[in-house]
Amino acid sequence: MNIDVIWKRICDQEGKTFRQIRGKEFTYTIIGNAVRLSTTNYNVGKGTFEKALQLMPLSNTVPIQDLSAPSYVYAILMDDRIRQNDY
Repeated sequence: MNIDVIWKRICDQEGKTFRQIRGKEFTYTIIGNAVRLSTTNYNVGKGTFEKALQLMPLSNTVPIQDLSAPSYVYAILMDDRIRQNDY
């Protein structure tokens, strides 16, 4: 899957509610090539999503624990609005 296609989908969903694996809801804003999370002080760069995308689909966050904000990355990339049956 191409990161630019996925990144556009992520940008298109800015401000919408997402849910972490344990149910915590959050939103995000796009700042340049990064996602600014609403419930933490983390910014997650496009490169982090690109690395995680190589491992999709996932059943949990364990394979991406070495990336920043893995539960948020998982929640975004595994959401149906982002996946769109591509992985």
